[in-house]
Amino acid sequence: MNKEKDFGQGSVSANILRLAIPMTLAQLINVLYNVVDRIYIGHIPHTSTQALTGIGLTLPVITIITAFANLFGMGGAPLFSMARGADEPERAERIMGNSFAMLLASGALLAVFCYLFKHPLLYLFGASDVTYPYANAYISIYLLGTLFVMVSLGMNNFINAQGFGVTGMLTVSIGALLNLVLDPLFIFVFHMGVRGAATATILSQCVSCIWVLHFLTGKKAIIKLTRKQLHLNFSLIREISALGLSGFVMSITNSSVQIMCNATLQRYGGDLYVGIMTVINSVREIITMPVMGITSGAQPIMSFNYGAKKYGRVKSAISFTAISCIVFTLVMWAFLFFFPHVFIRMFNSDPKLLKEGVPAMHLYFFGIFMMALQFAGQSTFVALGKSRQAVFFSLFRKVIIVIPLTLWLPTIASLGTDGVFLAEPVSNFIGGTACFVTMLLTVWRTLDKRK
Repeated sequence: MNKEKDFGQGSVSANILRLAIPMTLAQLINVLYNVVDRIYIGHIPHTSTQALTGIGLTLPVITIITAFANLFGMGGAPLFSMARGADEPERAERIMGNSFAMLLASGALLAVFCYLFKHPLLYLFGASDVTYPYANAYISIYLLGTLFVMVSLGMNNFINAQGFGVTGMLTVSIGALLNLVLDPLFIFVFHMGVRGAATATILSQCVSCIWVLHFLTGKKAIIKLTRKQLHLNFSLIREISALGLSGFVMSITNSSVQIMCNATLQRYGGDLYVGIMTVINSVREIITMPVMGITSGAQPIMSFNYGAKKYGRVKSAISFTAISCIVFTLVMWAFLFFFPHVFIRMFNSDPKLLKEGVPAMHLYFFGIFMMALQFAGQSTFVALGKSRQAVFFSLFRKVIIVIPLTLWLPTIASLGTDGVFLAEPVSNFIGGTACFVTMLLTVWRTLDKRK
């Protein structure tokens, strides 16, 4: 089994695809957890637009939960892969155990904090008196399943890091398909509305969580999760947190951008435009998840070969990842440009939302292929343990570029809501170029010298 999962042998692209294809499918299926909720809720009779907008207001909270899952899951997995590549199984065990312990602790604290402060948080995120009841009803139930979300998302990285891409895909597939079935049952049959959507989601995440733990403690895992490795080692936690900080910062800054966008759109356009942003965020999730699947599939390959000092294979993995991401996002840009109505109608058929949503989508997704450069550069930094660079470029694109532009562009030449949607493409061009070029000038050159 160890020999079969040796990423230092065989074709680099084949190794990446063996992980990336199931992981891409897993990422797409994972999107269904929340996107399916929005699809069903967006078609509830009479209150669809208000309910959809209310669900959109909970996205920053969900993103923050994902951020902590990334901090300890995506932070621990590359270190875990490097330890495997360097033939240090005991260190790999300790890394996985400490990541799991921190996922549990942070998840519990996060759930309590968000529940206690949900009222001011939701109004800060752009809620109105009309949309708050829907947002409150959804998030109050969703927070009960925070630990399930943290474990299923965070620990699934360690299944993939051992080369079990199909098993990792099944983790999210089982929960997502269950959510697909339970959503209409709770929403329309039991007439629970948004509460039904949240209930279906946490039950589905619970099943995914059980699946992950069963595999990592079972016979098939190469390196198992054991109780004796759950004792916290603060030196290891610092290493895990430092490497996971990039994914954490990216998610936190995404949450900050969502908050700024919703608040600014509420000011210049009202609930309708907050609803449009909910649809756009949902479409963006669908598009970025395959890109994240490719980069996530490449990371264990890069980390393993870097730990094994096979630098030529690391370079091949970087090239394959970047080209694949660029090609995919170019194709998706074409679809979004010519068929925006198809994507919007997935979530809502309100004529007003369709009329204003099409030009908004054209602005927001302009040149989205530049986003691929950010993802490719960022994943390379993370895979090779370059945490400072990864964190910097996460902050650079979102905090230094997007948030100021979101606040400033609407005031220029009466751009209003258009200014909010323009901030994203500008940041993709500047941030994507800066991240990828820096990676080439630093990491790529270093690999050449070591090779």
